[in-house]
Amino acid sequence: MHKIILQGAPLTQAQISQTLADIEVSSFSQRSAVTTFCVEKLPTKETIQSWREILSCDVNVLPEGFDPSTVKLVVSDMDSTLINIECVDEIADFAGVKDKVSEVTEAAMRGELDFAESLVARVKLLAGLDVSALQKVYDERLKLNPGAEEMLAALKANDIKFALVSGGFTFFTDRLKSRLALDYTLSNTLERDGDLLTGRVTGEIIGGEAKAAFLLEKCEELGILPSQAVAIGDGANDLLMMAEAGLGVAYYAKPKVQSEADCALNYTGLEGLTGLLGLAE
Repeated sequence: MHKIILQGAPLTQAQISQTLADIEVSSFSQRSAVTTFCVEKLPTKETIQSWREILSCDVNVLPEGFDPSTVKLVVSDMDSTLINIECVDEIADFAGVKDKVSEVTEAAMRGELDFAESLVARVKLLAGLDVSALQKVYDERLKLNPGAEEMLAALKANDIKFALVSGGFTFFTDRLKSRLALDYTLSNTLERDGDLLTGRVTGEIIGGEAKAAFLLEKCEELGILPSQAVAIGDGANDLLMMAEAGLGVAYYAKPKVQSEADCALNYTGLEGLTGLLGLAE
């Protein structure tokens, strides 16, 4: 049995009838903005894509063997996933090098550059910047993406742990952990010399391999299987942790990530994750 989940605005009866005409449905339910079809035989990829375009909603098929009711951990990327910005790009704006840094960030997220090497190159351009710029980015530019608080509340209510793992920086993950009562965080640390950034990071760079290892480590600590974890992100450096998880979710992601993730959210906010897990109100 395959489960197809449509999310966005609640479907009209006419839209539901039109959709059902394309497939043989074993069961059907609609709860708020989440419509679920259970089918023996999956429609073609072309049919699913046509639904997305015609209905302007997210249409996803849960992987065979994935049971949302067993999920106990969600691991999320930070930049452009939980939050609306790429922090390194906004810091670079205060150093007068945003265009240069943003170009490298975009290429790295598309998977065209080695993440660790690209991060070293971008951070190097921040050398000499006063650390007060980080607080300005946090206060003036960083916002949670739509649906973030709704998602976090639903996860907490269902005793599902939340980990924020980022190729970004501890300055931001630490503040978000405190502000949102997150369970775990992992990210890079910017080196300082007094009140100035040195243009280096300290310790191991948190890239794709470290994110995947962190997911597996937390699963072991919690005594759960990786199949009971969900990973969500937008960039190529999130693909390894998505591959380890029971469900990998692309959030307004780069094409490479969209094509390799199990599910993709392009119409809903982060509350779309609660629909995929059957937690939506």
